[in-house]
Amino acid sequence: MNWKSESFNWNQAKSFLTAFETGSLSAAGRQLGLTQPTISRQISMLEESLGVILFERGHRSLSLTQSGIELLVHVRNMQESANRVILTASGQSQTIEGDVCITASDAMATYQLPPLLKKLGSIAPGIRIEVQASNDMKDLLRREADIAIRHVEPQQSDLITKYIRDQTANLYASPCYLDEYGRPEFKNDLLDAVFIGHESPERSVAIYNSFGLPLSISNIKYIVNSGTVINEMISQGLGIGILDSHTAALTNNIEQVLKSSVYSQTYPVWLTTHRELHTSQRIRIVFDFLAEELTK
Repeated sequence: MNWKSESFNWNQAKSFLTAFETGSLSAAGRQLGLTQPTISRQISMLEESLGVILFERGHRSLSLTQSGIELLVHVRNMQESANRVILTASGQSQTIEGDVCITASDAMATYQLPPLLKKLGSIAPGIRIEVQASNDMKDLLRREADIAIRHVEPQQSDLITKYIRDQTANLYASPCYLDEYGRPEFKNDLLDAVFIGHESPERSVAIYNSFGLPLSISNIKYIVNSGTVINEMISQGLGIGILDSHTAALTNNIEQVLKSSVYSQTYPVWLTTHRELHTSQRIRIVFDFLAEELTK
């Protein structure tokens, strides 16, 4: 694929991106103020200039080819960069006002969001952020939140989702707990250890078993439904628990247990919003900002 083609045209790329995100050529035309034939012609010209096919032909819905999927990533990055340049140059972000609601897990909301929101406040002071710290899956389609940071990719077609990164989860305990219990080197060294669980004993055992630990319900002495409480219980020496590496790095008085990657797990972070992203500049600003900062 010739990504460096000198004939690459941003207007054509914008028509391609808008057609995909709105779901049809006619909807893309309405959003861009162009006719449907013009949108179709620009996409065809982009395909011709790049020497690829971007949409599957013969489908009622706009279905991307593999080349289209690859191009989509680059065009979205171009759009985000262009928006940021325009906002910075015009000072527009300083004049945009309104509320944006972000939902994230309590651990993410406690340990990772605050410094990002402080930085966002200096960029767009007119935007007021509401944070819903919850481990429940908020329904964006019913407008329970504007932007969600999730570990599961939503499948609804009316949502816009961006993959951010993979996070790693490990086992952690406080030094005082390990001084008393001992520092295990192998999984069987943990058969008598105290563990902090999540939601229910049965689910907790299943989660720890997925980490390769042969635990039983008798190991689960505490059940907690809050990531921040789990973090505090670990740091105060109540037992061993699971934390993501980003949260652990911001937490004092804990250390990783069984440092082999065999006893770690990775899971994705997704940034999701509804299609009002295309019509609400304040949501666009916050979404693009979080996408850039969380990727770092």
